[in-house]
Amino acid sequence: MSAPVPSLPPNLPAVEQEQSLVHDVYNDIAGHFSQTRYKPWPIVEKFLTAQPKYSIGIDVGCGNGKYLGVNKNLFIIGTDRSEGLIRCAHDISSDFQLGVSDGLHLPHECNRFDFAISIAVIHHFATETRRIEAISHILSKLRVGGRALIYCWALEQENSRRGYKEGDEQDILVPWVLKNNQKKDKASKKKSKKGSKKSDKESESPTELVVEPELEPEPEPITKYRYYHLYKKGELVDNSRRAGSCTIVDEGYERDNWWVIIEKTP
Repeated sequence: MSAPVPSLPPNLPAVEQEQSLVHDVYNDIAGHFSQTRYKPWPIVEKFLTAQPKYSIGIDVGCGNGKYLGVNKNLFIIGTDRSEGLIRCAHDISSDFQLGVSDGLHLPHECNRFDFAISIAVIHHFATETRRIEAISHILSKLRVGGRALIYCWALEQENSRRGYKEGDEQDILVPWVLKNNQKKDKASKKKSKKGSKKSDKESESPTELVVEPELEPEPEPITKYRYYHLYKKGELVDNSRRAGSCTIVDEGYERDNWWVIIEKTP
């Protein structure tokens, strides 16, 4: 039986919450997390392949960089707050353009980029104000007419293994289980085999003593908890509108996420 998921610490300042329940956790699980992130999601792939040749863009919260090479005709700079995930991205490809940066303090020039993506990132900011500020900050980096695709976890996940649904808490801790990768002792075991050839001395022994190697007990898996805000239907669109200077181009639901494409306006 799995242990109950703990509640959010009360009255924890937003910056401290994000540090301890997002940034620190992703650094701890970076290698394992990266192994599970390799296949582009269809809507994201469609958005990137639809960009004109030689467009320049940013991937805010790029993780291990799985989207940076989807369209070879684009130039994309990937940033993430997790140094561990950026190291994973470097290991995957030395061609990626990467940097460590907080989503509210991007180092990029304003009004410069043709497009942006931010996949499963905004929901980690601890308050609605900070989530709206994060969307606004992404918009500030785009030229007028530039577009951003943003994904956030949905509250409506009744058909998934997680089973979140309307009426559940929207601000939650989500477990990530780090399984033990320690290899068991592969020492060979000496066993007597019926009918095997033995020396005269051996055959005279009434029994053969078999010594089993002593194996160290396998450590228990470690569970880390990440903060998420689960977006309910219409909330991401509302947050995007409140971020200012944009229009809603498209929106939808994919893989337990709400997504929106916004275009920067003058």
